[in-house]
Amino acid sequence: MAPPSLFSKGTGTVPGLLLLAFASLALLIVLVFPSLTPSTTTTTGTCSCPTTAPISTTVEDVSWLKSQLLLNRLGDPPSTPEAWASARKGINPRTRQQQLNDLRKFKGISHYEEDEESHDHNNHTALLCPGELLVEEHHSNYGEPWAGGRDVFEFLANAAMLGPSDLVLEIGCGTLRVGLHFIRYLNTARYHCMERDELSMMAALRYEIPYNGLLSKRPLIIKGEDMNFDTHFAGVESYDLIYASAVFLHMPDTLVWVGLERLTPRLKTGKGRILVSHNIKFCSRLGSVECSRRLKGLGLEYVGKHTHDSLLFNHYEIWFEFKKP
Repeated sequence: MAPPSLFSKGTGTVPGLLLLAFASLALLIVLVFPSLTPSTTTTTGTCSCPTTAPISTTVEDVSWLKSQLLLNRLGDPPSTPEAWASARKGINPRTRQQQLNDLRKFKGISHYEEDEESHDHNNHTALLCPGELLVEEHHSNYGEPWAGGRDVFEFLANAAMLGPSDLVLEIGCGTLRVGLHFIRYLNTARYHCMERDELSMMAALRYEIPYNGLLSKRPLIIKGEDMNFDTHFAGVESYDLIYASAVFLHMPDTLVWVGLERLTPRLKTGKGRILVSHNIKFCSRLGSVECSRRLKGLGLEYVGKHTHDSLLFNHYEIWFEFKKP
């Protein structure tokens, strides 16, 4: 006679009760000891996890914006200064210098009467900012529009395949025309910079970071011009991206090579990238053979030349990419 099946009539009652008991016990363990249950990083459609904003502007983004211009019947912008001025209906058109003069003279529509001799402004203003920074004069310190900073960020972040947890070092961040976008995108304290110009650092720290709501991001911005990263960034882990925008072309070739020698050990092997804008005359002046030899001696490899277009004005930039294989 064949043995009875566990699911056959007359023998399924006891196993069924046992199965129910084990299921109840398992549920009790999950409810009482949730730390014993395995965790998962699988994301679902109902996950409320924070998401990262797209780095690049898409074709759909551009199409949407153009549709908004059409929807609101916004035609071509004025073509002359006079036309721009006449279009400012209900607005007091002021140049930055006029705005600064008004700020110095009238201080604003509503303001506290402070003791000017003692400079006692701290009772009401936590981070008192100079008028020159408030009218954003430093936005005109570049050879191209301030908006170009976003273009540079998009290109670099995509070229280096950056994630928010990656670590970035900028050589010569100026007033953070590019750096602001990295600080906003990266996790806290993942953006570093070495800058030599005091006025640029003042604009970055006293205006741009607080104005853009980035104080909580704690970027590390250090004053220095000696390329001595061991002193200024001691104990820092390897960088995923190191870049210099229009910086190396203003430096003596010998100092650039010293900088690369000191930067290479700090670059992450394999993934890490060094990107330099405009030209690499510090290398090309040596000739291709000698340049390649010196790069190899540092542990660097030339990857290639790239160009990227601006989103908002007729302009493109040239970048040169290096890696540590």
